[in-house]
Amino acid sequence: MIPEDLHKMLTKQQYRFAGRHSAVKICEWTKKSLRGEGTCYKQKFYGIESHRCLQMTPSVAWCPNRCVYCWRAVEKTLETPKEGEMIDDPADIIDAAIKAQRSLLTGFKGLDKADRKKWEEAQHPNQAAISLAGEPTAYPRISELIEEFHRRGFTTFLVTNGQYPERLEGLAEPTNLYISLDAPDRETYRKTDVPLLPDYWERLNRSLELMSGFSCTKVLRLTLVKGWNIHNPEGYSELIKKADPDFIEVKGYMWVGFSRQRLKKENMPFHDEVKAFAEQVSRLTGYRYKDEQKASRVVLLSKG
Repeated sequence: MIPEDLHKMLTKQQYRFAGRHSAVKICEWTKKSLRGEGTCYKQKFYGIESHRCLQMTPSVAWCPNRCVYCWRAVEKTLETPKEGEMIDDPADIIDAAIKAQRSLLTGFKGLDKADRKKWEEAQHPNQAAISLAGEPTAYPRISELIEEFHRRGFTTFLVTNGQYPERLEGLAEPTNLYISLDAPDRETYRKTDVPLLPDYWERLNRSLELMSGFSCTKVLRLTLVKGWNIHNPEGYSELIKKADPDFIEVKGYMWVGFSRQRLKKENMPFHDEVKAFAEQVSRLTGYRYKDEQKASRVVLLSKG
């Protein structure tokens, strides 16, 4: 199902497969939290405990975009799953994902710097970050997966690029719904996100329209890449108004992973530049400054 070279590469990068098309990887912030070196901005903003977060994807190898800023090897990513490719049961995926997470965390048990209490809690994750790699909504049973996580007492946040709006129609609501909004107009989106589906702009806009009807916590995430998409705040603002999110995360691109083969370090904006653009968006939308985390180069704007 997944090409052998891609499977080997992901395994070498410390991904662990959870069935035939799902995978888990320990987030750097989970590692930092266990070592007492800080926590993810999502803990600061939304109360998500970094050491109990299960970072996973039900669609590790498939994505309809090839974003220039992505830290993954998007050149090897598959475009769209074929009929019958993603067939693993949601309950089986979660069982395998938790098992893989525990395996990856084994080495922290004997680490002098590791917090033993946190490590024990980490064996029982209660927050699922359905993102990691690929496009999660490419998995046709994404709604059932969210429901199964909730049945087990997890909170969830689903991150999507909005290219499969049909999966958002009737979706079991996650705790947090993220949509990536990386461009203020069609042409910038084409250059920055490198979409493979011909009607990419219409698909994104349909997803933004659908987002406005969700009752869960809704977040638009703007990943800013210097020299690529930090312009036209008016265009971003119109799209934001369409989606009507609760929060806007204005985040700077980080020069990490495979993105270093496509971009330069100079494409990574400073936190002050991110904050300045967030202020422009704030003035145009009425969303207010709520918080920031300089280490992640992210500013949070809130509707209320």
